Amino acid sequence: MKKTAPAEPLLQRTRAAFHARLLKGVLGIDAKGIPSNADSSNKLSIKLAASIAVQLKSGSSARLQAQTSGSQFESITARFVEESFLPLKHLRPGEWKVEKIGNRNRNAIAGFEQYAHLAILDRAAKSDPELAAVLGSDYTITPDVIVIRHPATDAEINQPAPIVDMSVARRTALRAVNGGKPLLHASISTKWTIRSDRSQNSRAEALNLMRNRKGHLPHVVVVTGEPLPSRLASIALGTGDIDCVYHFALPELQRAVDECGESSARDLLAIMVEGKRLKDISDLPLDLAV
Repeated sequence: MKKTAPAEPLLQRTRAAFHARLLKGVLGIDAKGIPSNADSSNKLSIKLAASIAVQLKSGSSARLQAQTSGSQFESITARFVEESFLPLKHLRPGEWKVEKIGNRNRNAIAGFEQYAHLAILDRAAKSDPELAAVLGSDYTITPDVIVIRHPATDAEINQPAPIVDMSVARRTALRAVNGGKPLLHASISTKWTIRSDRSQNSRAEALNLMRNRKGHLPHVVVVTGEPLPSRLASIALGTGDIDCVYHFALPELQRAVDECGESSARDLLAIMVEGKRLKDISDLPLDLAV
Protein backbone atom coordinates (compact mmCIF):
# COMPACT_ATOMS: atom_id res chain seq x y z
CA MET A 1 0.00 0.00 0.00
CA LYS A 2 1.39 3.39 -1.04
CA LYS A 3 2.13 5.73 1.83
CA THR A 4 0.74 9.24 1.63
CA ALA A 5 3.16 12.10 2.13
CA PRO A 6 2.82 13.88 5.49
CA ALA A 7 0.86 17.13 5.37
CA GLU A 8 2.95 20.29 5.13
CA PRO A 9 2.93 22.06 8.51
CA LEU A 10 0.65 25.09 8.71
CA LEU A 11 3.38 27.56 9.63
CA GLN A 12 5.69 26.33 6.88
CA ARG A 13 2.87 26.69 4.36
CA THR A 14 1.74 30.14 5.51
CA ARG A 15 5.33 31.41 5.71
CA ALA A 16 5.92 30.34 2.10
CA ALA A 17 2.65 32.00 1.03
CA PHE A 18 3.69 35.19 2.87
CA HIS A 19 6.96 35.32 0.94
CA ALA A 20 5.24 34.48 -2.36
CA ARG A 21 2.93 37.49 -1.97
CA LEU A 22 5.87 39.76 -1.14
CA LEU A 23 7.71 38.54 -4.23
CA LYS A 24 4.81 39.63 -6.45
CA GLY A 25 5.59 43.31 -5.91
CA VAL A 26 7.01 44.37 -2.55
CA LEU A 27 10.28 42.40 -2.64
CA GLY A 28 12.31 42.59 -5.82
CA ILE A 29 15.64 43.67 -7.30
CA ASP A 30 15.75 46.65 -9.66
CA ALA A 31 17.80 47.10 -12.84
CA LYS A 32 20.74 48.42 -10.79
CA GLY A 33 20.79 45.29 -8.63
CA ILE A 34 19.35 47.02 -5.56
CA PRO A 35 16.70 45.07 -3.59
CA SER A 36 13.55 46.95 -2.62
CA ASN A 37 14.24 46.64 1.12
CA ALA A 38 17.86 47.83 0.87
CA ASP A 39 19.28 51.27 1.52
CA SER A 40 20.76 52.19 -1.86
CA SER A 41 23.49 54.25 -0.15
CA ASN A 42 24.65 51.43 2.14
CA LYS A 43 26.76 48.62 0.64
CA LEU A 44 26.15 46.17 3.49
CA SER A 45 22.41 46.77 3.31
CA ILE A 46 22.42 46.00 -0.42
CA LYS A 47 24.57 42.89 0.06
CA LEU A 48 22.41 41.43 2.83
CA ALA A 49 19.11 42.26 1.12
CA ALA A 50 20.34 40.80 -2.17
CA SER A 51 21.30 37.52 -0.47
CA ILE A 52 17.86 37.26 1.16
CA ALA A 53 16.14 38.03 -2.16
CA VAL A 54 18.16 35.33 -3.95
CA GLN A 55 17.39 32.78 -1.23
CA LEU A 56 13.68 33.57 -1.60
CA LYS A 57 14.06 33.37 -5.41
CA SER A 58 13.18 36.98 -6.07
CA GLY A 59 13.14 38.19 -9.66
CA SER A 60 13.70 41.64 -11.11
CA SER A 61 11.08 44.29 -10.51
CA ALA A 62 10.66 48.04 -10.39
CA ARG A 63 11.24 49.65 -7.01
CA LEU A 64 7.95 50.66 -5.39
CA GLN A 65 7.42 53.99 -3.67
CA ALA A 66 7.93 53.75 0.11
CA GLN A 67 4.26 54.45 0.85
CA THR A 68 3.09 51.82 -1.62
CA SER A 69 5.46 49.12 -0.37
CA GLY A 70 4.57 49.95 3.25
CA SER A 71 0.84 49.62 2.62
CA GLN A 72 1.27 46.35 0.75
CA PHE A 73 3.50 44.99 3.51
CA GLU A 74 0.76 45.80 6.03
CA SER A 75 -1.86 43.94 3.97
CA ILE A 76 0.36 40.91 3.38
CA THR A 77 1.31 40.74 7.06
CA ALA A 78 -2.35 40.97 8.09
CA ARG A 79 -3.19 38.09 5.77
CA PHE A 80 -0.32 36.00 7.15
CA VAL A 81 -1.54 36.53 10.73
CA GLU A 82 -5.09 35.68 9.69
CA GLU A 83 -4.06 32.46 7.97
CA SER A 84 -1.59 31.32 10.63
CA PHE A 85 -3.11 32.48 13.94
CA LEU A 86 -6.86 31.96 13.47
CA PRO A 87 -6.44 28.16 12.99
CA LEU A 88 -4.84 27.92 16.46
CA LYS A 89 -8.15 27.97 18.35
CA HIS A 90 -7.22 24.71 20.04
CA LEU A 91 -4.42 26.67 21.75
CA ARG A 92 -6.28 29.98 22.14
CA PRO A 93 -10.06 29.46 22.08
CA GLY A 94 -12.29 32.42 21.24
CA GLU A 95 -13.80 34.44 18.43
CA TRP A 96 -10.92 36.23 16.72
CA LYS A 97 -10.53 38.74 13.90
CA VAL A 98 -7.49 40.28 12.18
CA GLU A 99 -7.76 43.76 10.65
CA LYS A 100 -5.47 46.17 8.86
CA ILE A 101 -5.93 49.66 10.31
CA GLY A 102 -2.99 51.75 9.03
CA ASN A 103 -3.66 55.48 9.01
CA ARG A 104 -7.27 55.35 7.84
CA ASN A 105 -8.79 55.87 11.29
CA ARG A 106 -6.84 57.68 14.01
CA ASN A 107 -9.55 56.88 16.57
CA ALA A 108 -10.00 53.18 15.70
CA ILE A 109 -8.29 52.18 18.94
CA ALA A 110 -11.19 53.67 20.93
CA GLY A 111 -13.42 50.88 19.65
CA PHE A 112 -11.80 48.42 22.05
CA GLU A 113 -12.46 47.78 25.71
CA GLN A 114 -9.05 48.86 27.02
CA TYR A 115 -9.11 52.18 25.11
CA ALA A 116 -12.83 53.12 24.92
CA HIS A 117 -12.22 56.12 27.21
CA LEU A 118 -10.03 57.72 24.50
CA ALA A 119 -13.17 58.56 22.51
CA ILE A 120 -14.35 60.74 25.40
CA LEU A 121 -10.92 62.33 25.64
CA ASP A 122 -10.89 63.04 21.89
CA ARG A 123 -14.31 64.72 22.02
CA ALA A 124 -13.23 66.86 24.96
CA ALA A 125 -10.01 67.90 23.19
CA LYS A 126 -11.93 68.92 20.04
CA SER A 127 -14.24 71.18 22.04
CA ASP A 128 -11.50 72.71 24.21
CA PRO A 129 -8.42 74.13 22.39
CA GLU A 130 -6.53 74.59 25.67
CA LEU A 131 -7.07 70.94 26.61
CA ALA A 132 -6.01 69.90 23.11
CA ALA A 133 -2.78 71.89 23.50
CA VAL A 134 -2.04 70.19 26.83
CA LEU A 135 -2.81 66.67 25.57
CA GLY A 136 -1.08 66.97 22.20
CA SER A 137 -1.37 63.71 20.31
CA ASP A 138 -0.10 61.35 23.03
CA TYR A 139 -3.45 59.60 23.23
CA THR A 140 -3.67 59.00 19.46
CA ILE A 141 -2.72 55.43 18.54
CA THR A 142 -3.04 53.99 15.03
CA PRO A 143 -1.71 50.42 14.82
CA ASP A 144 -1.00 48.99 11.37
CA VAL A 145 -2.50 45.56 12.01
CA ILE A 146 -4.58 44.42 14.98
CA VAL A 147 -5.87 41.15 16.40
CA ILE A 148 -9.28 41.39 18.06
CA ARG A 149 -11.00 39.05 20.49
CA HIS A 150 -14.76 39.32 20.79
CA PRO A 151 -16.42 38.77 24.19
CA ALA A 152 -17.71 35.26 24.89
CA THR A 153 -21.35 34.32 25.39
CA ASP A 154 -22.44 32.70 28.64
CA ALA A 155 -23.15 29.53 26.67
CA GLU A 156 -19.49 29.42 25.59
CA ILE A 157 -18.21 30.14 29.10
CA ASN A 158 -20.49 27.54 30.68
CA GLN A 159 -19.83 24.90 28.02
CA PRO A 160 -17.69 22.53 30.16
CA ALA A 161 -19.61 23.17 33.41
CA PRO A 162 -21.61 25.97 35.10
CA ILE A 163 -19.14 28.83 35.62
CA VAL A 164 -21.18 32.06 35.64
CA ASP A 165 -24.74 33.26 36.14
CA MET A 166 -26.25 36.74 36.56
CA SER A 167 -25.10 36.96 40.19
CA VAL A 168 -21.34 36.94 39.53
CA ALA A 169 -18.65 38.27 37.17
CA ARG A 170 -20.73 41.30 36.09
CA ARG A 171 -17.80 43.56 35.21
CA THR A 172 -15.38 41.37 33.31
CA ALA A 173 -14.87 42.45 29.70
CA LEU A 174 -14.64 38.87 28.44
CA ARG A 175 -18.34 38.24 29.15
CA ALA A 176 -20.60 39.45 26.31
CA VAL A 177 -23.64 39.85 28.56
CA ASN A 178 -21.80 42.64 30.39
CA GLY A 179 -21.99 44.78 27.25
CA GLY A 180 -18.29 45.48 26.84
CA LYS A 181 -16.48 46.27 23.61
CA PRO A 182 -14.19 43.83 21.77
CA LEU A 183 -10.77 43.32 23.32
CA LEU A 184 -7.58 44.43 21.58
CA HIS A 185 -5.43 41.30 21.73
CA ALA A 186 -2.45 42.49 19.67
CA SER A 187 -1.09 45.62 18.02
CA ILE A 188 1.30 44.89 15.15
CA SER A 189 3.49 47.65 13.75
CA THR A 190 4.78 46.84 10.25
CA LYS A 191 8.00 48.40 8.96
CA TRP A 192 9.17 47.19 5.56
CA THR A 193 12.39 49.07 6.25
CA ILE A 194 13.75 50.97 9.24
CA ARG A 195 15.23 54.40 8.64
CA SER A 196 16.80 56.61 11.32
CA ASP A 197 14.22 59.39 10.96
CA ARG A 198 11.33 57.09 11.89
CA SER A 199 12.96 54.21 13.72
CA GLN A 200 11.37 55.15 17.04
CA ASN A 201 7.76 55.45 15.84
CA SER A 202 7.03 51.90 16.91
CA ARG A 203 8.44 52.49 20.39
CA ALA A 204 6.41 55.69 20.82
CA GLU A 205 3.25 53.87 19.77
CA ALA A 206 4.00 51.03 22.17
CA LEU A 207 4.47 53.44 25.08
CA ASN A 208 1.17 55.12 24.23
CA LEU A 209 -0.57 51.74 24.26
CA MET A 210 0.90 51.10 27.71
CA ARG A 211 0.14 54.52 29.22
CA ASN A 212 -3.36 54.95 27.86
CA ARG A 213 -4.88 51.53 28.52
CA LYS A 214 -7.44 50.52 31.10
CA GLY A 215 -7.01 46.83 31.72
CA HIS A 216 -4.91 44.20 29.98
CA LEU A 217 -2.05 45.32 27.74
CA PRO A 218 -2.25 43.87 24.22
CA HIS A 219 0.69 42.10 22.61
CA VAL A 220 2.82 44.88 21.10
CA VAL A 221 5.10 43.68 18.29
CA VAL A 222 6.94 44.88 15.20
CA VAL A 223 7.23 43.01 11.88
CA THR A 224 9.94 44.22 9.52
CA GLY A 225 11.87 43.45 6.35
CA GLU A 226 14.91 45.53 7.32
CA PRO A 227 18.20 43.73 6.46
CA LEU A 228 20.73 45.73 8.52
CA PRO A 229 21.34 44.35 12.05
CA SER A 230 22.30 47.82 13.32
CA ARG A 231 18.92 49.23 12.30
CA LEU A 232 17.08 46.22 13.65
CA ALA A 233 18.87 46.82 16.95
CA SER A 234 17.47 50.36 17.15
CA ILE A 235 14.05 48.79 17.78
CA ALA A 236 14.80 45.28 19.00
CA LEU A 237 17.29 45.91 21.79
CA GLY A 238 16.00 46.89 25.20
CA THR A 239 12.83 45.87 27.00
CA GLY A 240 9.79 47.53 28.50
CA ASP A 241 7.90 48.70 25.43
CA ILE A 242 7.87 46.29 22.48
CA ASP A 243 7.34 42.57 23.18
CA CYS A 244 9.54 41.45 20.31
CA VAL A 245 10.59 42.23 16.73
CA TYR A 246 9.77 39.67 14.04
CA HIS A 247 11.82 39.55 10.85
CA PHE A 248 10.16 38.54 7.60
CA ALA A 249 13.00 36.09 6.83
CA LEU A 250 15.26 35.58 9.84
CA PRO A 251 17.02 32.32 8.84
CA GLU A 252 17.73 33.85 5.42
CA LEU A 253 19.10 36.99 7.10
CA GLN A 254 21.33 34.90 9.37
CA ARG A 255 22.74 33.08 6.35
CA ALA A 256 23.28 36.39 4.53
CA VAL A 257 25.17 37.83 7.51
CA ASP A 258 27.35 34.70 7.74
CA GLU A 259 28.13 34.96 4.02
CA CYS A 260 29.11 38.64 4.17
CA GLY A 261 31.86 38.03 6.73
CA GLU A 262 31.07 41.16 8.81
CA SER A 263 31.84 40.04 12.37
CA SER A 264 30.19 43.08 13.99
CA ALA A 265 26.94 42.47 12.09
CA ARG A 266 27.05 38.76 12.94
CA ASP A 267 27.68 39.43 16.64
CA LEU A 268 24.91 42.03 16.87
CA LEU A 269 22.43 39.75 15.15
CA ALA A 270 23.37 36.91 17.52
CA ILE A 271 22.79 39.17 20.54
CA MET A 272 19.27 39.99 19.35
CA VAL A 273 18.36 36.41 18.47
CA GLU A 274 19.89 34.76 21.56
CA GLY A 275 18.43 37.52 23.75
CA LYS A 276 14.94 36.70 22.38
CA ARG A 277 14.50 40.21 21.01
CA LEU A 278 14.40 39.16 17.33
CA LYS A 279 12.47 36.19 15.95
CA ASP A 280 11.23 34.89 12.61
CA ILE A 281 7.78 35.73 11.26
CA SER A 282 6.82 32.07 11.73
CA ASP A 283 7.22 32.48 15.51
CA LEU A 284 4.59 35.22 15.67
CA PRO A 285 1.37 33.12 15.47
CA LEU A 286 2.37 30.88 18.39
CA ASP A 287 3.56 33.86 20.44
CA LEU A 288 0.15 35.49 19.88
CA ALA A 289 -1.43 32.33 21.32
CA VAL A 290 0.29 32.90 24.67
